[in-house]
Amino acid sequence: MSTKPVRLEWNQSDGAGSGGVKPVLQIKDLHVSYYTDAGRAKALDGVSLDLFPGEKLGLVGESGAGKSTMALAMMRMIKPPGRIEGGQVIVDGVDLVGLSNEDMLKARLSRIAYIPQGAMNSLNPVLRIGAQMMDAIKAHGGKDKAAMKKRCIAALEAVDLRASVFENYAHELSGGMKQRVCIAIGVLLEPKVIVADEPTSALDVVTQRQVIDTIDRVCEQLGAAVILIGHDMGLMAQFVDKVAVFYAGRLAELTGVYQMFTDAKHPYAHALIDSLPNLENKGHFSGIPGVAPALLRLPSGCAFHPRCSQAMEICRTTRPKAQTLGNHIVECHLYSEPTESR
Repeated sequence: MSTKPVRLEWNQSDGAGSGGVKPVLQIKDLHVSYYTDAGRAKALDGVSLDLFPGEKLGLVGESGAGKSTMALAMMRMIKPPGRIEGGQVIVDGVDLVGLSNEDMLKARLSRIAYIPQGAMNSLNPVLRIGAQMMDAIKAHGGKDKAAMKKRCIAALEAVDLRASVFENYAHELSGGMKQRVCIAIGVLLEPKVIVADEPTSALDVVTQRQVIDTIDRVCEQLGAAVILIGHDMGLMAQFVDKVAVFYAGRLAELTGVYQMFTDAKHPYAHALIDSLPNLENKGHFSGIPGVAPALLRLPSGCAFHPRCSQAMEICRTTRPKAQTLGNHIVECHLYSEPTESR
């Protein structure tokens, strides 16, 4: 089913507002599938959203919800047996899905950049950090070695690393330093959109905060929009302006971060918030019944209905359409037009 992108008019208290500014990122009806011997798995099923310059969006959801697939699809890095089957990823007016491979190679780092989940596996162990950074600039037409080195060192210093790291190998750096190098590479060519895929998952809590603060500061200096993918709702609450909740490859709810934690609409978003430990109920942990569905065998209708305490008959047969409720976009029949089912 196709979904239309819905633009929300954010209150100033909710983070970045549109203020007449055009979105720097528009994702329109994006579909990604993986073809296996067991059948077709829909990893993204008609996702649409907008992101404005300077905004920070958090993507949350259980494992397999489609968050990392979303990041890879935006970067045109989906590998067989997966493929992008439809939709657009428009960055600063350019549809990345329609670009040739050569043009997309140039768009990476210059228009959209990706900070990977595992910095330990992302850096070449036999090349110095500086050589890897220089290669990134050369791939985009850089030729003046002195100017390129100056830019690389400036990027390293921007993420609180010493200039001497330019001459280091990856194994000579700590986990946090490697992650900062990945951030420095990501901002080398001042992209419009930066996608950070669980950039703190392998780090201790102190280093996590330092890395997130670094991403926040550098992106603010660039005026870049940021997409942060992760499971840590507490981290989202501190960092992002708005939150998108994914479930089974679909966008369940999108709203400002304050509204998400105080007035979530979708039953799945409610369940995620309720599962967080809090001081009022010490020792009590609330989970979500059941398990996330396999993408090869998605339930009919609303994919969440087998686990939903508020499921109606229509939920079992018909996928809900995106509804705009103030500052919320919600895919849920609870907010559809009144029916006999309700």
